[in-house]
Amino acid sequence: MDFSENRPIYLQIVDHFCSQILNRKWTPDERIPSVRDVAVQLEVNPNTAIRAFHYLQEKDVLYNQRGVGYFVADDAYDKVIDLKREEFIEYKLPVLFRDMKQLGFTCGELEDLYEEHYGE
Repeated sequence: MDFSENRPIYLQIVDHFCSQILNRKWTPDERIPSVRDVAVQLEVNPNTAIRAFHYLQEKDVLYNQRGVGYFVADDAYDKVIDLKREEFIEYKLPVLFRDMKQLGFTCGELEDLYEEHYGE
């Protein structure tokens, strides 16, 4: 995994975990790799890895069974969708709106472009 410098590493690990859940590679009640395994695999300090685990545990996406490991919560998919939507609205949408205004895009033009690329 390549880390960017503009975002804390633990949040980039959180994004990776969220992707695993959204892509249904990790399913409800599935045991996920240990903190140590994640730290070794991603070549990060174990303290950085545990921050990602704790963050998602606080958001009720993961749960910990003491002595066994971390697991995906039953409603993790929905929790991640909510989390990512909030993040999009707070951080990405304002940038999109600013760029649209600077470039003279209307919402209608954006909708047309969306339909052109992702329409059914």
